Amino acid sequence: MMHEKTSMSKSSRGNSSLVAARDTDVLKAQAINALLTQPIAILPAEAGDPIRPFALGLWAQIRQLLLPDLSVSTLRRATGAYIHSKRYLLAVAQRGSVRHDIDGTPIDKVSEADRLAAGEKIESLRRRDDARKAAPALDQSISLSKADMIRATLLNRNSPPR
Repeated sequence: MMHEKTSMSKSSRGNSSLVAARDTDVLKAQAINALLTQPIAILPAEAGDPIRPFALGLWAQIRQLLLPDLSVSTLRRATGAYIHSKRYLLAVAQRGSVRHDIDGTPIDKVSEADRLAAGEKIESLRRRDDARKAAPALDQSISLSKADMIRATLLNRNSPPR
């Protein structure tokens, strides 16, 4: 029995097409569902649920479920935050990933072009994140260098000639 559990957990981790939702993904999904007349099953309900790529054209179905007093722009922003997130893009970029309908039922494979485009967006996000991480260090080193130059200049002015 113990051996079965180990092999099952290894095989589920080995399935590269599944990307598990994190708390932030669930919060984004809850934000979308809060705008709708009924929750949609394609979205993760809790951390660990799979993130499923949307079927092409799914937006039109989701839009029909928008609460009457809310703007389409609000729904578009909430949905955009979800489908442009790094984890959603990872789900789309996985080899063998499948698109799902509004109920979460698999319906079609993600095209190679869409998979590659998602991979490129992920790389773009990584480069942006790396640049943001490096920018404060770069600014700090420039500031320190300027401060050091000012100190050196002041020290040279104040020191007696030889």
